[in-house]
Amino acid sequence: MSQQLSSHDPCPDCGSSDALATYEWGTKCYSCGKTRVTDKPIERNFTLHSASAVAVEPSDLHYASITERGITRDTCQDYGVGMHQNHFWFPYYNPEGGSTPQAYKKRHEADKRFSVEGSWKGVGLFGQQLFTKGGKYVTIVEGEFDALAAYQMLGSRYPVVSVRNGAGSALADCKSAYEWLDSFDNIVVCFDGDEPGVNASKQVAELFGTKARVVKHKQHKDACDYLANHEQKQFVESWWAAEQFVPDGIVAGKGLWDLVNQPVEKAEVMYPYQGMNDLTYGIRHGEMITVTAGSGLGKSQFLREIVYHILKNTNDNIGLMFLEESVKKTAKSLMSLSANKPLHLPDTEVTDDELAAAFADTLGTDRLYLFDHFGSTGIDNIVSRVRFMAKALNCKYIFLDHVSIVVSSQENGDERKALDEIMTKLRMIVQETGVCLYAVSHLKRPDTKGHEEGAATSLSQLRGSGSIGQLSDLVIGLERNGQAEDVMERHTTKVRILKNRFSGLTGPACSLYYNKDTGRMTERFDEPL
Repeated sequence: MSQQLSSHDPCPDCGSSDALATYEWGTKCYSCGKTRVTDKPIERNFTLHSASAVAVEPSDLHYASITERGITRDTCQDYGVGMHQNHFWFPYYNPEGGSTPQAYKKRHEADKRFSVEGSWKGVGLFGQQLFTKGGKYVTIVEGEFDALAAYQMLGSRYPVVSVRNGAGSALADCKSAYEWLDSFDNIVVCFDGDEPGVNASKQVAELFGTKARVVKHKQHKDACDYLANHEQKQFVESWWAAEQFVPDGIVAGKGLWDLVNQPVEKAEVMYPYQGMNDLTYGIRHGEMITVTAGSGLGKSQFLREIVYHILKNTNDNIGLMFLEESVKKTAKSLMSLSANKPLHLPDTEVTDDELAAAFADTLGTDRLYLFDHFGSTGIDNIVSRVRFMAKALNCKYIFLDHVSIVVSSQENGDERKALDEIMTKLRMIVQETGVCLYAVSHLKRPDTKGHEEGAATSLSQLRGSGSIGQLSDLVIGLERNGQAEDVMERHTTKVRILKNRFSGLTGPACSLYYNKDTGRMTERFDEPL
């Protein structure tokens, strides 16, 4: 790896005051991305990143006001920023805990360059350790001095944190701290007013959707400039005037010819069953799909077959939230599909090699993320985890089994209202992130034969609220007579498409036979639909 010699220098291309890094091979600006390669290696004058232990203790630092910037001693002491050996030291902590800094960013006053002492890997945002999760506002700025200035101008009342390496690292840093930032009601993005800062503001705001509020600077470029020029009032007014983020996307119809003249895009991946593909044309990002059936009719197994098929036919990450079973049960059941053996059953014989191969083929791909809910199934908690999977873990497919258990855990007892709430919030996440979301919902019991005896499914039988059918792009009903005397009939599930926004095609799609010896559901072609 090339040695990094300096950081936070001015960029001659985009005008950023502190985004240029110098390496042995040349320079790179982490705001505009411009690189310059030199034929002659640049001589090292100091090391930016050091894996050694932190060379100072908080007790070694001298806390004083930063007169030229208008930052008070109390503000510096609140953030643990002090002087030592004529350098400013900015502490960085591990967000998982620890009462002492894991690393310090050191500003060399002689040449205004930065170096790092300690272990930089895994540290959180600057100032993150000072504030507990949750609250009304949190503000994100581009640099440590801006954090001190903004915190002071806001009356030391609201959390202010800084990304670690300016606009170029803003999105990655906020993704790493996603869960902590998302715990606040309002996320105020207050980056520099230059082009790199504006672009980074949009990227970070899109990460948090409607929670984000973006500060638009008028008089000055950043928080430090406001404070240094004694214009705290103007900064606070700009901060309070920060508008809720609204993504781009309003376009005039007459400008869409190039778009509509393109071929219709194919699905990202097809279903494992031909009969379903004939009606649905496959699986697409940006759709919410509801799977419904009576109790105990194989909804979870049906979903796992789709999960495994996506895993084997795409490179995308997948989020799994199977709320009626443990993480171990979900994991073993997925491995069963690879092994062609029901590994979750105690009487299944399997060798260590078979088990290891099944693990490597599924969980070992590092593309599956499971939710260990510990009984915590409140609406806000579930919605937050879905957004985390989509945003921070880059999951393109998320499976939630099932919304009915989430609704049943609510204290207000109004099932219809609770279903409306969670389905609306899930639909908003799908629209915001483009994820493909599968949600399982239970059915109301029919007046005559029950679904457990093979009764047909319909949209009118969706339990509790019409919002499930209205907000879903596709609704899949599963039907099976679990009490039939004939073994084939008892183990055959009929798949019915109840709603299909993409093609409009509905009706019986296919029949799936569950083989108890292999634990797999395979399509039957010997039975008329």
